[in-house]
Amino acid sequence: MAPMSVARRRGLRRLAVLLLTLALAAGGIYTAAYFVQRSETLVSERCTATAGDRTGELAPDQAANAALITAAAVRRGLPARAATIALATAMQESKLRNIGHGDQAGPDSRGLFQQRPSQGWGTEAQIMDPYYAVNAFYDALVKIPGYETLDITDAAQQVQRSAYPKAYAQHEEMGRAFASGLTGQTPAGVQCTLRSPTAGGNSATVVTDLDQAYGGVDAQVDGDTLVVDAGGALGWSVAAWAVANAKDLAVTRVEVAGRTWDRPGGDGWQAAGVQDGQVRITVRKDDAGT
Repeated sequence: MAPMSVARRRGLRRLAVLLLTLALAAGGIYTAAYFVQRSETLVSERCTATAGDRTGELAPDQAANAALITAAAVRRGLPARAATIALATAMQESKLRNIGHGDQAGPDSRGLFQQRPSQGWGTEAQIMDPYYAVNAFYDALVKIPGYETLDITDAAQQVQRSAYPKAYAQHEEMGRAFASGLTGQTPAGVQCTLRSPTAGGNSATVVTDLDQAYGGVDAQVDGDTLVVDAGGALGWSVAAWAVANAKDLAVTRVEVAGRTWDRPGGDGWQAAGVQDGQVRITVRKDDAGT
C-alpha cells in the first residue's frame, strides 16, 4: 500500500478538527438550550404587591381573580378600601379561587365569595360567574353605612355573616397591598414572575376581557400589541391588571408611564421611554403568527 501523502494527511486533520469543532458547537448549543429550559422549569411563578411597608404574594391564578375583583371596584367608582375588603374576604372564603363546592357550614356555598343560593345570593350558575359574584358582593357592601371607615373584619362580616368573623383580619395586609397596586394608587406596585408562555395569545381576547373588567376602555389592536388610552391611576390599574393576567393571556410585555414590565426578564418594572396616557400590552403570537 502506497504511503499517505502529506497533503492528504493534512486534509484529514483539517476535516477531523472541523468535525470536532462542529460537535463541540452542537454540544454547546444543546447544553445552553438545556440550561435555559431547566432554568425556565425552576422559575417559581408568583405575583407580588408592595404598597409602602405592606406586601402580599399570590399565585398567578389568584392574582388574576384579584385583578378582576379590583377592576370591578374601579369600574363602579368605589374606593380602594372596597377592593381591600373584597380581596380579604375572597381570600378567606375561597383562597381567591372560583371553587364549585362549599363546606360543612355552608354546603351550598359556591364561587369566589362562597355565596349561598339559599341565602338569596343568586342561582348557583350566577354565583359561579366571577363577574356576577364580585358585583353581588359590592352591592351588599355599599349598603353598609360607613363601610369605608369600619375595620375590614367588621365590614366583611356584615356582608358575609361568617361563622368565623375574625378570620378576615389575617388577609388584611395582602388585601391592602394588592388593592393599592391594582387600583393604580401605587404605580408599579404589582409585578409577576412567570415562565415564558408555551402557546400564543390573542389580542382580541385581551380586549374582550379588559372591556368586561373595566367597561368602556378605549383600546386598539396594533399587530400583537394592544394600545389602551388610559393615564394616571387608571392607566396603572390597567397595566397591573395586564400583568396579573399575563399567564392566562400570554402577555409578554406591559408598558405605561415611562415604565415597562417584561415577562422573560423577571426583573420587575424598569425605566422605558413610554409616555403617560397610554398602556401598551404585548401578547405572544401563536405559531401561525396571528
